[in-house]
Amino acid sequence: MRRSTLTLGGGLLAASLALLPVAQADPAEQLAETLTVNGQSMPVERVRETPLEGFFEVRLESGETFYSNAEGSHFLVGDLYENGENGLVNLTEQGRNAERSGRLAAVPESERVVFRGPGEPRATLMVFTDTTCPYCRQLHEEVPRLNELGIEVHYLAFPRSGLGSPGGRELQQVWCADNPAEAMSAAKREEALSAAADCDNPVEEQYHLGMELGVQGTPAIVLPDGRLVPGYVPAERLAAMLGLNE
Repeated sequence: MRRSTLTLGGGLLAASLALLPVAQADPAEQLAETLTVNGQSMPVERVRETPLEGFFEVRLESGETFYSNAEGSHFLVGDLYENGENGLVNLTEQGRNAERSGRLAAVPESERVVFRGPGEPRATLMVFTDTTCPYCRQLHEEVPRLNELGIEVHYLAFPRSGLGSPGGRELQQVWCADNPAEAMSAAKREEALSAAADCDNPVEEQYHLGMELGVQGTPAIVLPDGRLVPGYVPAERLAAMLGLNE
């Protein structure tokens, strides 16, 4: 009888285990692993949920973003908006801004060309620049005023005509100079630089970073929240965009 009781107990335990729920695979992870187009696996960087039930945001390693259902059978290409009480909110652009801000924050300050005022900064602008760009030179004339307003300017390199262009070489000279800030100002005054362009510098890396973050021309101003502002903007207007008052 004792042996029979043990056998019965084991059977009950096995039956109980069989009734336990099986852990479901995370839909986002599963989509990332199984997403294919024309039978080819997609180079997925990440997949995350959206407020749109049943659809996920897919980001490829190339930086492209689109939306897919859980099965990967239907795609939506474009920006996703929330129709809220205060109007339309571009959720896709909010995501881009957050990523842009995070990736720029990871650039070491030692790899930026920094212009700051004497006091404690109230805000920091990250600016992709090209020393041969007329509008970059115009913006650079506003830097002293920006510093007066408590706004630091941190330059990153973006040779608009490519890495092998004269502007690309000049940017490398700026970063290779003993005093990059002085060299940046001199180059934007169209003065010849004497520094070599063959030091270990971040110009190529920053150029590719800019392209990945949506920079298409210079100057490209990135606000602290990650918003990308293309083109020249006067100092007073930038201060207003940052919500700063004198």
